[in-house]
Amino acid sequence: MSQLEKLLQEYFGYNAFRTGQKEIIEDVLAGNNVLGVLPTGSGKSICYQIPAIKGDNTVIVVSPLLSLMSDQVKQLKARGFKQVVAINSFVDHKERHFLFDQLDSYKLIYLSPEMLQNDRLLERLKRLKISLFVIDEAHCISQWGHEFRPDYLKLNPVIEALNNPPILALSATATPEVQKDIAKQLNNAHLNKHVYPMDRDNIAFTVQALQSKQEKVNYLKRLLGKFPVPTMIYFSSKKEAEFVASQLRDSLTELRIAFYHGGMEQVDRILIQQQFMENQLDVICCTSAFGMGIDKSNVRLVVHYHIPTQIESFIQEIGRAGRDGLSSVSLVLHAPYDDILPKRLIESELPTTEQIPIIINRLDSLARSEKSIDLGSPLLLEEFQINETQWRFLHYQLEKHDMIKENRILPIYDKKREIVDVITQRIIERTNYKINKLDEMLTWVTCESCRRERLYQAFQPNCSKAKYLCCDYCDFEFNKWEPIIESKQLIESSWEIELANLFFREGSK
Repeated sequence: MSQLEKLLQEYFGYNAFRTGQKEIIEDVLAGNNVLGVLPTGSGKSICYQIPAIKGDNTVIVVSPLLSLMSDQVKQLKARGFKQVVAINSFVDHKERHFLFDQLDSYKLIYLSPEMLQNDRLLERLKRLKISLFVIDEAHCISQWGHEFRPDYLKLNPVIEALNNPPILALSATATPEVQKDIAKQLNNAHLNKHVYPMDRDNIAFTVQALQSKQEKVNYLKRLLGKFPVPTMIYFSSKKEAEFVASQLRDSLTELRIAFYHGGMEQVDRILIQQQFMENQLDVICCTSAFGMGIDKSNVRLVVHYHIPTQIESFIQEIGRAGRDGLSSVSLVLHAPYDDILPKRLIESELPTTEQIPIIINRLDSLARSEKSIDLGSPLLLEEFQINETQWRFLHYQLEKHDMIKENRILPIYDKKREIVDVITQRIIERTNYKINKLDEMLTWVTCESCRRERLYQAFQPNCSKAKYLCCDYCDFEFNKWEPIIESKQLIESSWEIELANLFFREGSK
């Protein structure tokens, strides 16, 4: 048994690596830049955790998944690896600065992309010997970087400031197009590619055509009544997630049902996530805020109540099903006019082209007046009539074109027209790109051929044969599906039950 296999067994309890893991680890340990594309649930985190455990220097992991960071830190410490820490918005100001001063005592440091813009943290990181810079969920550079998380587009200067350590970019949904964009955003770095098929042969695909929202709810009531399995139902609307959860709870009283979305308090979100992970909830009605980094092995059914805006998001979300390799299903509910909501979401992500000259003129006027301006003020967003996501996009573009430096607005004089034109063109390009992505998703929903082959054709040349059932075009029907339905008494493990068992054992001595 090699040293890598010994570490795998000692810290993770596995006797053998999964497909791609060992090859990526060996390439990373050789000091190469690596792009790893592995299917969801395939254990991508081991590809950087083992190098951190094995090496003497520091591994930096940049991740957008705050809850995943916390979970992985807890798991690694429980397994005996204590030199690990996560620093993100969950950590309060006082503790954060304490950790900054202790960074040299950690071998694995998880950071959010936004945290890397903290000058004090960056100065501390420069003092460390960094053996590997990991970009987890690297598709976010393309998928989110341009709008939601523009700090993903600022990673290259950080890597350069840290003396260009080897890079490991990991993803589960990177088309050849996205792979090129990842390399481009990393200053055209040469990346050794380890790209593996991402289709999961144990997941069947089906689309159910219905006529209205109420028909969708009624269909779910019947389906979950027949198949009371661990289920995730994805929504594009927070209100709809709450409403449907309430409707299902009223009808399916034997099932434990909750909702989850980004508008909830952090404590409530953590509690709901933990209850679902511990089999104390059966069904989660959630937005995309729930799921990335959720490693629950027995999810049997992933439903899309609303159509996602792109196939990459869809593949990420269905990848939470059947991580134990057992028969699981992806169900999409489709009704007339279902394209309206995703189009509205796309429109809401960017300012309109009509707003740009107005905003640029106003900012230039404020800069010339030499007034002190709080660029994070809600009043500024209210004046411009834009939301936080639109402002993040605009802020990044203005930094890129030297109108914002060190969070200060600068006058632009004769460059005003040029900046307006460049940003307007960028908005048109991104909007067209997103509409095309939505059209791909809608085409898949209405296709009349094998759904498995059509879904993955942009990612890989061939698909594996379905292990159980394939799709509703080929062979799938719910009356053929025979999932394992676990007894709640066998899987429930709440702290109340464990405490009661402890008292029972103590009392029987």
